[in-house]
Amino acid sequence: MSGNKEEAKGAAEATAEPAKKGLPIKMIGIVGVVMIVEAVVVVLIFSMIGPKASQAKLEDVQVVSSEGEGIKEIKVVEDKFQNMKEGRVWIWDLSVAVQVKKKHAEKFEGVIKSREGEIKQEIGRMVANADHNQLASPDRETLSRQVTAFLVKLGGMDEKTNEPVVERVLIPRCRGFPAEF
Repeated sequence: MSGNKEEAKGAAEATAEPAKKGLPIKMIGIVGVVMIVEAVVVVLIFSMIGPKASQAKLEDVQVVSSEGEGIKEIKVVEDKFQNMKEGRVWIWDLSVAVQVKKKHAEKFEGVIKSREGEIKQEIGRMVANADHNQLASPDRETLSRQVTAFLVKLGGMDEKTNEPVVERVLIPRCRGFPAEF
């Protein structure tokens, strides 16, 4: 009987101690291979749907210059205008110029001189109705669009091409200062 007890004791000890296993090399290898295959598939898919290489080709362009086709810059207004939109009085130091073709410059300068008061009044109204952030923005898109529409209407159209006389409106200076009374 003592032999049976010893055998039972040895068998119990053998089952009680789990056998120590090493790293699961097979499992690590399988996961590694799956990750590599997945990476290759992703790279292939993105290379197929990605942007294609392109080349820019410039066409030969001949510049034809005729008399009066150059651009002339004309100062329209240089003044200070008031804005009270923010609940506080602001003075905006504004300079507006236009670019016109040289052939229209003399006519447009005459329009500016003959309607100077109307131009100042309308630009003053635009500044007074503009929000502070529209006047303070670096590109001044809103004010520029409004002034362009007004000056295009004022300058008229070219008789031959039926295009506006005003090529571009420039606002090189638009600085605001809070008014202190």
